[in-house]
Amino acid sequence: MTKLDDQARALLPLTPAVYHILLALADEDRHGLGIMQDMEERTGGKVLPGPGTLYGTIKRLLEAGLINEARCPDGDRGDPRRRYYRLTRLGRRAASLETDRLAALLRIAQDKQLQRDTG
Repeated sequence: MTKLDDQARALLPLTPAVYHILLALADEDRHGLGIMQDMEERTGGKVLPGPGTLYGTIKRLLEAGLINEARCPDGDRGDPRRRYYRLTRLGRRAASLETDRLAALLRIAQDKQLQRDTG
């Protein structure tokens, strides 16, 4: 096990808000509104944090080293105050370990036949 793994494991379990933000940043750098839009699209509107929750969580993620500020992408002529965020190696590893943890829980639930009958 690496030092990075140890650091990431110490952060688990991730809160739903943290996990959703890390997922939103897994494939591209995004600004706050972009993160909210990704969360809304991925969850069919079931997860949509308010601005206070979103930006408070982003602040904590920055402090913990899970994300950092990124450069504004070329071609974005929007508001110059807009901040973009990017996953760090630690953030990506924490999200990966959390995904593994949740997958293990899902397997247990499936073994216990706790899935809702969709038929």
